[in-house]
Amino acid sequence: MQQVASPRTSWASGWISPLGSESARVMHLLRRATFGYTPSQLDAALSDGFSKTIDRLIETKPAEPPLLLTADTPGGRFPIAQLQQWWIDHMLTTPTPFAERMTLFWHGHFTTDYRKAADNTFMYWQNLTWRRMSITNLRSMLVEVTTDPAMLRYLDLATSTGQNPNENYSRELMELFTMGAGNYGEDDVRDGAKALAGWQLPQPDSFATNNMNRRLPVYSTQKTGVFNPRRAYRGSVTYLGQTGPLDTQGVIDRILAQPATAVLIASKVAQHFVTARPTTTYIAGLADTFRRSKYDMKTLIRAVLTSPEFTADRAYRGLVKSPTEFMVGAARALGAASLSRLIAGSGAGMGQSLFDPPDVNGWPNNESWISSNTVVERVNFVTAAMSQMKGPLPSSSESVRTHLDGVISQQTASLLNQAADDRARWFITLASPEFQLK
Repeated sequence: MQQVASPRTSWASGWISPLGSESARVMHLLRRATFGYTPSQLDAALSDGFSKTIDRLIETKPAEPPLLLTADTPGGRFPIAQLQQWWIDHMLTTPTPFAERMTLFWHGHFTTDYRKAADNTFMYWQNLTWRRMSITNLRSMLVEVTTDPAMLRYLDLATSTGQNPNENYSRELMELFTMGAGNYGEDDVRDGAKALAGWQLPQPDSFATNNMNRRLPVYSTQKTGVFNPRRAYRGSVTYLGQTGPLDTQGVIDRILAQPATAVLIASKVAQHFVTARPTTTYIAGLADTFRRSKYDMKTLIRAVLTSPEFTADRAYRGLVKSPTEFMVGAARALGAASLSRLIAGSGAGMGQSLFDPPDVNGWPNNESWISSNTVVERVNFVTAAMSQMKGPLPSSSESVRTHLDGVISQQTASLLNQAADDRARWFITLASPEFQLK
């Protein structure tokens, strides 16, 4: 495992890509576009083949998770661990894991954390929103994120007025969510804040008094922010090269008119699903396809997954699984949906606690997930997972072929040859450097 904590040239130089075969391409696709697979999911994908599996992943409507029964707790004051476990339960059991992978992607892109949002009901709503919107179109998503209650609180747009505009959301909307640094000026931040002012948190359906005699809001259904014209800016602004009256829809339209927007989103998607260092030419082609589709996410994702770069030899095991991908993938391999509580409690030690990213930049990616400390935490998770598996384990006879493509290092092969039983072989498989990669 220490190899994984080393620079990429050290731990990846020995892999021989098997992606010339259809079955290897299918497994490669499932590792990157979902959270690994159960034996039945793998069999179905192998039967369909690579191209048909892409179609099924993209075109299948996301399965809605079960209701979170504590979501109507006054003030959203229920433990964040309940929300984390609820989502992980759905990751482990959903028939549409690609939708969950995309929900996680947007959760890390349109960053919000439960501490600043200060209402876990809002965080729950946001998760529902990203699942429904995950492969729709960027314009609709930008409208949703702007009016999302958790985001309104996280980046202070709910406190922004025309008289006293708050610039936090205006800045991050351009810098992190759409265009990237260097593609706007400080005047755009200031005038964008004016144009976006006027949004407030939704009105609760009722109030409840807690044991400290404090009134807390209660919501019976999901709501978006409410626009209050009396709090809005009424004058003219100059924003991204255009002068005149401007509202939220106009801000979003001006952002989508900038070529940098398609480039940033295409780059983010490529870095998460294809390669940590995509070429300028590759991104330019994806961005052009994305723009011409009027920012349709299905079109972009299809272009990414069907591109030669996705199945190029150099892409094989070129990405590191995030902690969530690693843990959920291990549980799927073991057929152990009961591990959701362990997964929810283990993420922080590996650097990824759901609903609690480190800052507005979100989580790092790829090699940034691996350090000497986080490698130990990954092995500790496998140890704990195996200890919780009290019944018979799935046969390990095919685990190396089905989860590692049969491509392993001499060290891993030696350990597997010395393993005494299924439990030992599963431990070595899941704790191996090969399983950390995708």
